[in-house]
Amino acid sequence: MNVKRNIHSPETSSLAPQTAATRPVQSSNRMLKSVIVVSLLSLYGVLGLQSHSVWPKSVGQDLRVETDAALSFSKNVSSCPGYTLTTLTETSTGLTANLNLAGDACNAFGLDIANLSLHVNYDSNERLHVHIYDTANSQFTIPSSIIPLPSPPTEGYADRSDLVFNYESFPFAFWITRRSDPDAMPLFDTRIIFEDQYLQLTSALPYGANIYGLGEVVASSGFRRDVGTDGGVGTIQTMWARDDADPIDQNIYGSHPIYLEHRYNTTTQKAQSHGVFLFSSSGSDTLLLTPPSSPVSLIQYRLIGGTLDFYFFSGPTPQRVIEQYGELIGLPTWQPIFGFGFHLCRWGYSNVSETREQVQRMRDADIPLEVMWNDIDLYHAVRDFTTDPVSFPAAEMRAFTQELAANHQHYIPIVDAAVAKQVNATDITFLQYDPYTRGVELDVWLKNPDGSQYVGQVWPGYTVFPDWFANNTQAFWTEALRNWSQGGVGFSGIWLDMNEASSFCDSSCGTGADLATPPPTTLPGDPDDPVTEYPEGCVLPYNATIWGPSGNITINGTLTYGAGESASTLAKRGVGAGEQPYVNVNSPPYAIHNGFGPLNVHTLATNATHAGGYVDLDVHNMFGLMEEKTTHIAVKEILGIRPFLISRSTFPSSGKWSGHWLGDNWSLWTYLHYNIQGVLQFQLFQIPMVGADTCGFSGNTDEELCNRWMQLSAFMPFFRNHNQRGALSQEPYRWDSVANASRTAIATRYSLLPYWYTLFANASSYGTPVIHALFYEFPDEPELFAIDRQYMIGRDILVTPVLTPNVSTVDGILPGRGKTIWRDWYTHCVVNATIGGNTTLDAPLGHINVHVRGGSAILLHAQPAYTIWETRQGPYELLVSLSADGSAFGSAYIDDGESIPPTPNRTLTFSVTDGSFSITSSGDFNVAQKLEAVTVLGISKPTTVVVQGEQDGVTWEFIEGQQELRVQGLGWDLNNAASLFWG
Repeated sequence: MNVKRNIHSPETSSLAPQTAATRPVQSSNRMLKSVIVVSLLSLYGVLGLQSHSVWPKSVGQDLRVETDAALSFSKNVSSCPGYTLTTLTETSTGLTANLNLAGDACNAFGLDIANLSLHVNYDSNERLHVHIYDTANSQFTIPSSIIPLPSPPTEGYADRSDLVFNYESFPFAFWITRRSDPDAMPLFDTRIIFEDQYLQLTSALPYGANIYGLGEVVASSGFRRDVGTDGGVGTIQTMWARDDADPIDQNIYGSHPIYLEHRYNTTTQKAQSHGVFLFSSSGSDTLLLTPPSSPVSLIQYRLIGGTLDFYFFSGPTPQRVIEQYGELIGLPTWQPIFGFGFHLCRWGYSNVSETREQVQRMRDADIPLEVMWNDIDLYHAVRDFTTDPVSFPAAEMRAFTQELAANHQHYIPIVDAAVAKQVNATDITFLQYDPYTRGVELDVWLKNPDGSQYVGQVWPGYTVFPDWFANNTQAFWTEALRNWSQGGVGFSGIWLDMNEASSFCDSSCGTGADLATPPPTTLPGDPDDPVTEYPEGCVLPYNATIWGPSGNITINGTLTYGAGESASTLAKRGVGAGEQPYVNVNSPPYAIHNGFGPLNVHTLATNATHAGGYVDLDVHNMFGLMEEKTTHIAVKEILGIRPFLISRSTFPSSGKWSGHWLGDNWSLWTYLHYNIQGVLQFQLFQIPMVGADTCGFSGNTDEELCNRWMQLSAFMPFFRNHNQRGALSQEPYRWDSVANASRTAIATRYSLLPYWYTLFANASSYGTPVIHALFYEFPDEPELFAIDRQYMIGRDILVTPVLTPNVSTVDGILPGRGKTIWRDWYTHCVVNATIGGNTTLDAPLGHINVHVRGGSAILLHAQPAYTIWETRQGPYELLVSLSADGSAFGSAYIDDGESIPPTPNRTLTFSVTDGSFSITSSGDFNVAQKLEAVTVLGISKPTTVVVQGEQDGVTWEFIEGQQELRVQGLGWDLNNAASLFWG
C-alpha cells in the first residue's frame, strides 16, 4: 500500500525498500526533499518576510492581552526539528501513526506540540484524506454540525486508488503520487512545523506550475496564479474574510483554501489535473513562489491555528477535480428559475415610488427585468428587518411586491449581518416587533469573553451580531424574516451583505462608549462624500467638469477619452481560550498578511466569544457560511420553494446554501476583465451562481463600459446591474446604445435558458462547473492555460467579450487546434480560425462574440419574452451544430423551476449520427410546450427529410452558405421520443 522507509528508528530511516517498483519514487523524493530544504533557506529572504512585524495588541471591551513576555518566540523556523513517525498501524482504509517531536522545540511563533497523530484514509479511488492533528485534540477543528463531511469508507481503496500516500519516518515527511504514473514528480511533497499558534507545511511544485484557486482574490496575474516564474513575484494569499472594495492581490470577502493544479507533460503532450484542499477555517497565508535558481516552485501554508487536514483529489481532468471537491463539501443548491433573469438594483433608490418607476421605465424601454432589488435605502434608520415609514411604508411595499408578483416578476431586499442595538426605552422601531430585544430574549447575540454583549458599529450605529452557534439563532432569524415578509416586504429571495462580519469599530465598541449617542455615519453620495471617479482613459480620464455627468462616449461629436491604458492597481483555543497560557488570541505571534493589518480591524475582535466557547479567531472565516445556511433554512420554510440567496462572504460549502456576487467592484475596464477570473474562481469553489455588479459598483460608469458589461453579464450565471449611492445612474435604458445591446444580449440569454438550467441541474447533481476555463475542455493545449479573457458556458458555448475601450474588433483563441468546428451564434457561419493562436473577430459596439461548438445539440426557447415565466410558456426549438464527422450530442433537464428536489423532472437526450437525429425522453414531469423547429448546421443539401418516419407534409428549407437545414412546424411532444432523418 505505501512506499515507505523503516519506521522503527531514526538510524535505519535512510534505507530504501528493496523493490524496483518503488525505487524511482524514492529517488525522486530524495531529490525533491533536498531541493525543498535548500529552497526554504531563501524563502523568507525572497519575500522579505523576516522583517514582518507582529501587529499591536487589540484593544476593546474586556480583552485579555497575553504578551510574549512570559515566553520569547524565536520567529525562526529554520531550527525546527521536525517529527519522527512511530507506532504505525495499517487499517483496512489507510493507516494511523504517532508523530513525536524529533528534537528541541524551536517555538518559532508558538509552543511546539510534542505529540501529533497521523490519520490517512483512502476515502475512494479518487480522494485521499491526510489529517495531522495534536494527539490531545486541543486545536480547533470545524464542527461537523457546520460542514458535515461524508462518512468514512467501509471498504478498502488503498490498493486500487490512483492516489498513493508515501512517507519517510525521520524526519517525518510524506508525499502523494499517482499509481498510474509512479515515475512522475509527486503531486504533493512536504515537511511540517506544528505549534499551538503556528503551523507550517511546504510542498514542491513543478517549476512554473499551473495553479488555480486559493481565493477569494482579485489577482493581478489572472485566473492562473503567480508562482514567481516568468517575471512574476509570487503570491501571498491570505485567508481572512475582509470587507474591502475589491483590492488587487489582497484578501477580501471569502476564504477558499483549495487549489487545482493542471500539470502538462511536454514529452507525451498530455495533461492531468489534481486538487488539494486544506479543510481549515484558521487565518492563514498560502505562499506560491520559486526561490532563486530553484528547479522547482513551492507552495507553503502558514496557519495561526487548527490542524493540517488535507484532502487530495485525483482528477485527472479539471472537471473531475471540481466534481470530486463538491462530493466532499456538498453540491450547489438548486436554483429557482427566476434567478437566471436580469436583476436591477441601485444603492440610492430613495423611495418606493422611485423603485417602482425603474420597473416601469425598464418595461417602457422593452428591456426585460426579472427581479427588482433594494439596498439599505429600504430600511428605517438603516436597520435590518424594517421599512422606512416615510419613503418605503409597509403598505406601499406590500402593494409594490404584489404588483411584481402579478407580472411574474420578483423582489429581493438586502439583509446586513449586524442588528441595531437598542440603548434606551425610546429607541424602538416602527414595527410590531423589535429584533434586538427579541434576540436578547432568545440569547442569540455574540458575546465578549466575560459574557457581556459584544457591541460593534455598522450603518445604523451601535450594533450586535447574531451568534450562529447559539441554540436559538435559527428560530430567531426565521421569525425575523417571516415577520418582515408578513409586514409588507414580499421577498422572493435575500441578499446577504456585510457578513465577513464587517464592523466599523476595531474590536468591540463597548469600552468607554456612550451608547446613547450613536456615532455619525457618512454614506457615499452625501455632500461631503461625492462620487467623482470615471473609467480610465488613455490620455485624460473622463472630466465631468468639462463634459457634464452624462458618461456619454461622445459629446458634440468628440470622444470623451482615448483607449488602451490599464487601470492602476488599486491548549484549546475554543472553550476557555482566554485562560490558556502563552496563547494570544488578539495578536497571534505570526502576523498573517491581512490587508488591514491587525485581524480586528473593520471586523469583530478575535476574542469575541461564540456559544460553546469558540473564539472568533478560529471561526471568523465561517461567519458568512453560517449566516447563509441559517437564512437558506429560514427562506425555505417561509416560502416553501427553492431559496434564492446572494451573499458576499463565503467559505467551503457556501454553495450548498447561496450564490455570490463579486463584491464592491469598480467602474473600470480592468474590473470588466477581473469579472471573468472571479466567476472562474467560484466555479472551482462549488459556488456556480456568481457574477459581478454589472457596469461596476464604485465610481461612475460610462456609456461604452456599461454597453460592453451588459453584454458580458448576459453570458454570466448571475446577472445584476448595481451601483453605489451618489454615482451616475446606470440602468440600461439610460443610453440608447446600452438599451439596444441589452435587448439583444438578454434575448439571447433567455433563449438559452434551457441550456443554463441544465448546466445548473448538473452542478446540483454532480458538482459539474457551469462556466469553464478554456483548458477544462481542451486540457492538452498549453496556449489556453492562462486564458481568462474568454470562457465557455458548459462545453458548447464560447464567449469572447470586448474588454477594452474604443475598439471594434477583439482577438480570441478558438480552441481545438483546427480539429474543433466553431460556428457564429448569430450567423451560423463557420469561423476560419487561426490554429493555436488568436483570431481577430469583428466586435462593433453592441456586439459580443458567441460561438457554438461543433458536435453540440442545444435546446432553446424559440420566443424569448419579457419575463422568464412568459418565455417558458412559448415553444421550444433545437440548434444542432455538427462536428466534422457529422455527429452531435446534447441533453436538457426540465422541471417546474421552483419546487424543492426531489421533484418531478424530465431529461431529454439529443443524438445525431449518420444523418439521423433522435430524441429520447425520460422522467415524470409533463412538458406542456412543444418543440416546433430543428436547425441543423454542417450538412450538405439533402434531397429527403423524414420526420417521425413520414416524408409527406414536412416543412423544411436549406441555406447553402451556412450548410443549414431548418425543419419547422414540428409540434413534437417532448414527453415522447422523436426522430428526424435527412439524406
